[in-house]
Amino acid sequence: CCFDGAQIALLPIADVAHIVHGSIACAGSSWDNRGSKSSGAKLYKLGMTTDLTEQDVIMGRGEKRLFHSIKQAIDSYRPEAVFVYNTCVPALVGDDIEAVCKAAADKWGVPVVPVDAAGFYGTKNLGNRIAGEAMVKHVIGTREPDPVPEHLHRDGITIHDIAMIGEYNIAGELWHVLPLLDELGLRVLGSLSGDARFCEVQTMHRSCVNMMVCSKAMINVARKLKEQYGTPWFEGSFYGVRDMSEALRSFARLIDDPDLTLRTEALIAREEARIHEALKPWRNRLEGKRALLYTGGVKAWSIVSALQDLGMEVVATSTRKSTEDDKAKIRELMGENTRMLEDSAGPRALIDLAHETKTDVLIAGGRNMYTALKARLPFLHINQEREHAYAGYDGMISFAGQLALTIENPVWQAVRNPAPWELPGKAEAAE
Repeated sequence: CCFDGAQIALLPIADVAHIVHGSIACAGSSWDNRGSKSSGAKLYKLGMTTDLTEQDVIMGRGEKRLFHSIKQAIDSYRPEAVFVYNTCVPALVGDDIEAVCKAAADKWGVPVVPVDAAGFYGTKNLGNRIAGEAMVKHVIGTREPDPVPEHLHRDGITIHDIAMIGEYNIAGELWHVLPLLDELGLRVLGSLSGDARFCEVQTMHRSCVNMMVCSKAMINVARKLKEQYGTPWFEGSFYGVRDMSEALRSFARLIDDPDLTLRTEALIAREEARIHEALKPWRNRLEGKRALLYTGGVKAWSIVSALQDLGMEVVATSTRKSTEDDKAKIRELMGENTRMLEDSAGPRALIDLAHETKTDVLIAGGRNMYTALKARLPFLHINQEREHAYAGYDGMISFAGQLALTIENPVWQAVRNPAPWELPGKAEAAE
């Protein structure tokens, strides 16, 4: 729902108290519901809710309960800020969460941000965008970035500030990329919202270039920052060797620093040589294997690129939550006649396509795991609940390793073979 989309978009901001204003059911899965990692603060993992009951609704106590919940969160945890998420019940009743948040911020001196994304407003993607709008309206631009510390200055290297939008640090994969950016002298002012801190998001308006990582989720943020602050942006991906290199080149191209461009090309040449050597044994095992990709959004094309880098054939990909630009990139990578699956295809159509194309592995989200297991088909989890980081050059090694282990697991041959009592002649011998 819309609320779920808003919450998962902002939940990785680690030092914020995230309060769900609604019934306890809306906060039921709040503990670590996205595999985002934090390098420090862990407050984002703690679920908070106003726990509205029927009595609160009947007596009109919703706003008062929210006000006291904000006070309790501030007194107990001293957060850098409080985010309040509206849900269906208080939205229907008419609770004015924006007024309550303003009153609480004035009283206790802590930023309190309303995120009005009740579930019935629309889809999960709309919730992502509403969350982004809330950041642009209430948070981004409310603080100036700190100066670069003296010990980080290097002779002949100019530090440039950048920001990432729609990057969630799933399984810690952003940490594969940050050392390369540091080496190039690119300081990440903030990420919306992987491994982010509230003070970092406040300074994102001073970025020289914004990278849009998941286009459908928060493209409105990139457009608003371009409109208000003139910040150029580009859409890119950190999955696969080619896309990782292209993302670094895009930063250098938009910043337009000749020295940065030279250093970027040198770094890419070094890393590509290293990674191609490291991937050789994996590529020998994976080359020619057929993959069916059933995910959505930016992964629908960025993972295709990574699979092609490993010499694998992508027999089909899905277009769930994908924009027209995403679909154009899929056609560019796979050809005009590529097979694209809609969300409504269903498990039966997915299994039929896998058998028709002689698929070796299904790469999809957790909800399709049991579909693959019932079809006795190797399955690799690619969505946000996964435990392995696949972004960056080093992420490609993890990705190749997990693919090889999945496809070559001996259990698949075992479950495909007939049971001993189904073998011809066995039944007669038993009789």
